[in-house]
Amino acid sequence: MDARTRILQAAATLLSESPEADISTRAVCEAAGVGAPALYRQFGDKEGLLTAVVDYGFEQYLAGKRAAQPSADPVQDLRDGWDNHVAFAVDNPNYYRLMYSPGLSAPPGAAAEAHGLLVEVLERCAAAGRLRISPQLAAQMVMSANAGVALSLVSRPAIYTDQEFSRLVRDAVIASITVDEAPGPGGTAPGTASGAPGVPVTATTLSAQLRDTPPADLTSAETALLQQWLTTLAAAPSGS
Repeated sequence: MDARTRILQAAATLLSESPEADISTRAVCEAAGVGAPALYRQFGDKEGLLTAVVDYGFEQYLAGKRAAQPSADPVQDLRDGWDNHVAFAVDNPNYYRLMYSPGLSAPPGAAAEAHGLLVEVLERCAAAGRLRISPQLAAQMVMSANAGVALSLVSRPAIYTDQEFSRLVRDAVIASITVDEAPGPGGTAPGTASGAPGVPVTATTLSAQLRDTPPADLTSAETALLQQWLTTLAAAPSGS
């Protein structure tokens, strides 16, 4: 086992056992059997080490999300993703708190990858006609709410004791950004009180479908202009 892996494993073990969710570089060096120069040569400084430890700790969680097979219902996949996120945080509170620690000047790569995987699910929701707003804005709403719930549960467990807390917030957030499943032939589509899809929903759907399958008859400049128009329409008030 190389020095970098020994350091990461030692730091991960110490972090999981720390009541303060913090570790010292001296303790890590002692546990890994290396000198301080080896640690700093690999990670630069303590912040670099902590960032690498978060990515190391989140790898199993992210590997599961990468390998997950999309279902026929992208909105249900969104719910399942929320639940998996909260479950990981509760099972690994120190990793999770460290991931969102203000002491890290740059977010770990795990945070960016988790956000990217969420956007992919929301792109599928949009392409299926199930999203009210752009996938990018929806991802910001879902991730901030999901992380807020998870941090509340791991940081204030004595206050957040209701087992339904996460599910209730999840359902409220997802309901605010999605529409009911599109009906079959002869039915009315969701989106407005009359049953017709609203302009923002239609624009969001078409925009996602164009990203998934760019039209061969349009130039790249024409496609970019169309996407710009659709982005504007997707952000319009629901009554437009």
